[in-house]
Amino acid sequence: MIKLSCRNTDAMIIGENDGLNLDEEFNNYRERIAEIIVDLNKRKDKPGQWLQWMNLGYNEETVWYVKEFASMVADRFENVLVLGIGGSALGGLALSHALLKPYWNILTPEQRNNFPRLFFMDNIDPDYMNGLLDTLDLKKTLVNVITKSGSTAETMSQYMIIKDRLERELGDDYRKNIVATTDKKLGVLRQLADQEGYKTFVIPDDVGGRFSVFSAVGLLPLALVGVDIEEIMNGIKDMDLALKNTDIHQNIAAQAALVQYLLDTKKGKNISVMMPYSSRLKYISDWYVQLWAESLGKEVNNNNETVYNGQTPVKALGATDQHSQIQLYNEGPNNKVITFIRVENFDTTLEIPKILEYTGIGYLGGKTINDLINAEADSTRVALADYRRPTMTITLPQINGYHLGQLLYMLEVQTAIAGELYNINAFDQPGVEQAKNYTYALMGRAGFEDSARTLQEKLVTV
Repeated sequence: MIKLSCRNTDAMIIGENDGLNLDEEFNNYRERIAEIIVDLNKRKDKPGQWLQWMNLGYNEETVWYVKEFASMVADRFENVLVLGIGGSALGGLALSHALLKPYWNILTPEQRNNFPRLFFMDNIDPDYMNGLLDTLDLKKTLVNVITKSGSTAETMSQYMIIKDRLERELGDDYRKNIVATTDKKLGVLRQLADQEGYKTFVIPDDVGGRFSVFSAVGLLPLALVGVDIEEIMNGIKDMDLALKNTDIHQNIAAQAALVQYLLDTKKGKNISVMMPYSSRLKYISDWYVQLWAESLGKEVNNNNETVYNGQTPVKALGATDQHSQIQLYNEGPNNKVITFIRVENFDTTLEIPKILEYTGIGYLGGKTINDLINAEADSTRVALADYRRPTMTITLPQINGYHLGQLLYMLEVQTAIAGELYNINAFDQPGVEQAKNYTYALMGRAGFEDSARTLQEKLVTV
């Protein structure tokens, strides 16, 4: 199982001004945490609670359908292209980057065991879109378009462009190159998929985009490139069992949620940094940033009181960002809590040769890069403690589907518990909808004419 250490948030390590008395706080919140855990598990099956993501690890039917489809299209396509943005892309991107061989898309087919290359078109920059579309042979590309509402402007504009090109190149056969992941009954994409006869996968009810990684949203792209999705699900199930424990001393999601909450509300640590020490885990930070920001950044609480809640999440990468951010973290404003992700056992070992022994770098010879990156993680953690900066450390025994399933599910539960501690709704996103509506208005969507006129007036002065 993955492990969590909160030791370097304790006042005994970093002082009373910036640290917590962990034993005292765990005891103070013992009953409240137990209530939250019991309540979340009671509510997860109730419609409208947006907690169905807690059941995704047990959805064997989805796993079976995903694996069956992946088997059916095996060897038919050279590329898989995912169209999606935010929660429709970040989870699949994070897991695929972690679990596939490094530099997957430039490996030979033999090195990829004849599985396709995988691309995520998760933005609408015209230069990057044109660059990718000019590179891919769309006739040999399976396009997975992902949007629950079917009205996401970014994703559906991409779909329209690619559908048009596929139709011109393949005629009626273009339908075999598109698979849609969307709502079971509602939305524009559901309507189009039914009309066109696309193969479809369902995003379950009461599962928000940022919590959808363990639905077909994340599992389908992974299965299409040969990732063992059952291993991921086993990790989720084992972690879910562990996180049902109502004893905060035995529940790492509850510990992390409480520590983040208390450091924010009591100690002014309103920035949450996620810093894995592995390039393969780089996009885990991107996924976490959306999860934490969109879930906890709320103007009002559950009592309709104005609170302007939420830590600002920041992504970082060790050891790279030791050379770009740690100076600020050590000596700048003491308003951050940093979570390290440390890997015990990398898949490979790289030895540093015993050369240049007569120079100041000779001490590195005979060591390994594995030793060096973990020494960097440990030394940074200790240095931050010297500067009285709070840090937590999540340790993965190894980067594989089992432990990544545990990690992402633990962070989801941590977020849900934190939402309850803050007394806010962690599952809506009203602040996102305003900008979406303005976009609809600017692009001429029917029904948004009044907004368009108002927006044009505002743009003159903004």
